[in-house]
Amino acid sequence: MKSVTHPAQASSFHPHLPEVWVRFLVAIVGLALAFGAALFSTVSREAGNVWATAILASSALLLAVLVGLTTVPHLARRVASGARWQDAFDIEVTRAGVAYVVLTLLVAVAALNTGNNLLYIVVATMLASVLASGVVSTVNLRDLEVEASIPQHVFAQQPAVARLRVRNPRRWLAALSLRVLPPKTIKARMQWRAERSSFGFPPRRPAEQQWFRVPDYAYRRVAVRPPPALFEGNAYFPFVGPRCSSEAILQLNFPRRGHYAQEGLVVATGFPFGLLTKRRQLALAQELTVYPALAPWEEVAAHLPRTRGEWETFVRGQGAELYRIREHIPEDSARHVDWKATAKSGSLKVREFTREDDRRVHLIFDNPNPDEVPTADYERGVTLAASLAWFLAQPSVVQQSVQVTFAVGDHLATEDMHEFLRYLATIAPEAGASVPTVNDLEAATLVVTARPWGNFAASPHLRLIPFSLAARGAASTQS
Repeated sequence: MKSVTHPAQASSFHPHLPEVWVRFLVAIVGLALAFGAALFSTVSREAGNVWATAILASSALLLAVLVGLTTVPHLARRVASGARWQDAFDIEVTRAGVAYVVLTLLVAVAALNTGNNLLYIVVATMLASVLASGVVSTVNLRDLEVEASIPQHVFAQQPAVARLRVRNPRRWLAALSLRVLPPKTIKARMQWRAERSSFGFPPRRPAEQQWFRVPDYAYRRVAVRPPPALFEGNAYFPFVGPRCSSEAILQLNFPRRGHYAQEGLVVATGFPFGLLTKRRQLALAQELTVYPALAPWEEVAAHLPRTRGEWETFVRGQGAELYRIREHIPEDSARHVDWKATAKSGSLKVREFTREDDRRVHLIFDNPNPDEVPTADYERGVTLAASLAWFLAQPSVVQQSVQVTFAVGDHLATEDMHEFLRYLATIAPEAGASVPTVNDLEAATLVVTARPWGNFAASPHLRLIPFSLAARGAASTQS
């Protein structure tokens, strides 16, 4: 059977292998020539031939530089093309390492000029120390695993606690002097996006002078920035034993609401001598939606007392507390007749009671149009809406059980407070937002809005909280 080689595979694999070996052999030959030139320069110096010594020494240095310029960039590109190689061998020379390398070069120059065997032994020992530092740090980072535990519900501008755990699954070797830190900041990427626009003809005329205009889409290159990282500091682990794990606690504080993500963490070590800092990036997919900041209780409490009274004042039913006394109608039961009020007024009166099981509140966030309110007022409105949702859902705060429904305009209607807070975490002004409707006329309704009162239907249960008043904690009491 004849085997067929795919042309794409042949072109993508075979040409790279000879190039690597050719560069390797050229580098070996160049370094050998440089070493021979350095040896002959020493012999020429001992013979007293100054010009031969200078030429041979300069040739050795020039050959070493050429090998470095032709081989190192190619190897660096190949290293960048492989993610595993890059993660395993990300090396940074420390200040101590730079000073150590300079000292090694000075000792090497002295050894070449004097021909002292002891200096050659010292140079070999110093170079071996650099090599041992790289090998030991690589072994120190091998097979390590990092886990992160972050809370599910986090509010902006409030501290949160996260836990980082480093596991060492190796059987015999311990891990020493580890630092876990976030990776380098990723720059924004340029992407093509379609945006709504309109096409008019003739194209260069003003809109009012064009013959017709139709909806259209325009493609533009925009900068897409990655979400902010979860972790900004670093954690230090001095010792992680074999088949053991070590845990560190990090304090998180997010200044703004929104979506945060962590694509990976870097484990770094300078062990054993601190000459090199070797880093290894580990995959760690973590995402977190940070809720809006909570307003102070004094600001939120300005809206809650009036609401607590409305739950009993405007809602009637078969509860235990008196709602009102009114005229008797044929459908009323005789056991609800108030005989004292009947005797005083001369007409039959009956009692109505509050409906305790129907204490309902609707919290609506009316999202405005872009540029309708200042950014600071908009953020205060989002903060106050989130704070009202949080405190209304706490029975210990409002001192009674309340059935709360949350809504954002006409897009979201839910009884889950966390779903409402997640929506507010990433909300932005929306063009063409319609006026929210109030369907339940017997429930207390709070609307955080920038619209005037005339846009809403008149209802005794409706309370508007304008964005501009959110900072002072004052609510509109129009009805």
